[in-house]
Amino acid sequence: MIRWMKKYCKTKVNMLKTFITGIRMDYNAVKNTIKYNVTNGITEGFVNKLKVVKRVMYGRAGLELLKRKMIMEKILFN
Repeated sequence: MIRWMKKYCKTKVNMLKTFITGIRMDYNAVKNTIKYNVTNGITEGFVNKLKVVKRVMYGRAGLELLKRKMIMEKILFN
């Protein structure tokens, strides 16, 4: 555990305690995020865009139109 985490783990500030607990539970993931310059932001952005388009189209069309809309959006707006 990192020194500042040891120092503040007994704090009475609940938000800080929760933050430290979260980092402790995912310590390897947090460490790797800092160590390596790799992100899945592009994938997350595409998934978010797909979900928005899906919500907008809800009840209007099938999967085929959804696929065409995503492909055309990529061609027209990027």
